Amino acid sequence: MADILTKADPGAEAAPPRTKAAPGPAPAADPVPTVVADPVPTVIADRVDIVYRVHGTGTSGRGAATAALGRILRRRKGAEERGVRRVHAVRNVSFTAYRGEAIGLIGTNGSGKSTLLKAVAGLLPVERGHIYTDGQPSLLGVNAALMNDLTGERNVHLGGLAMGMSREQVRARYQEIVDFSGINDKGDFISLPMRTYSSGMAARLRFSIGSAKDHDVLLIDEALATGDRSFQKRSEARIRELRERAGTVFLVSHNNKSIRDTCDRVLWLERGELRMDGPTAEVMKEYERFTAR
Repeated sequence: MADILTKADPGAEAAPPRTKAAPGPAPAADPVPTVVADPVPTVIADRVDIVYRVHGTGTSGRGAATAALGRILRRRKGAEERGVRRVHAVRNVSFTAYRGEAIGLIGTNGSGKSTLLKAVAGLLPVERGHIYTDGQPSLLGVNAALMNDLTGERNVHLGGLAMGMSREQVRARYQEIVDFSGINDKGDFISLPMRTYSSGMAARLRFSIGSAKDHDVLLIDEALATGDRSFQKRSEARIRELRERAGTVFLVSHNNKSIRDTCDRVLWLERGELRMDGPTAEVMKEYERFTAR
């Protein structure tokens, strides 16, 4: 493009000829902002209270039927009647869990950890407050009974169907479930009735069945306390896989190392109250200091 000439002042020196500047690099374009998706809540506990009511018989020396009738009559008169004890297991607990998190639940015995898991799973009613879940929570507890008269093989198929897997999916994952559990490491135990299994074998098989499916929310109660160290490592790896597949995992355990190796966040319950909620390293440090006292 030609330069635009301007009229010079007669009394002024001649201006030096104007020259075009060499074209420089084009200005850098503004960086495209990185869009970070908001975390997706999967479980919201809003000021949750859970209360057990223990009905004492007060019928020493009387038969079971008479005692049961007495309990029914007392319930009709109200929970404050003599012989009814209220156990406040969880007190005013609030938290929000997000997709992709693995959350440890810790606390001394009787702190309400398992009770809270059962409430999240919908197995226990709340006295006050609310629990909201996105998707179907699945509770995996080592004390849940398997069908002892059926073989391990039949339990694998029935357990998979109960979780919502199709028959084809169960057949496709059957061998993986058996291998993961280690049931057949010392013989063909998978074809034997469950009543012949040790408690550890049954717990390992149940964990293998329950973790074979991707869960929206998986609740695990002490499952990593069963089996040898090799099985515990496989279990910890499986939990990490579930997290990576966009699920949320809650783990109740008294094994501090398992919590550290598996969870990125910890809820510490003590006497039913949420004492601390935060990154694993910070919460575990305070919890271990507390238990050492």
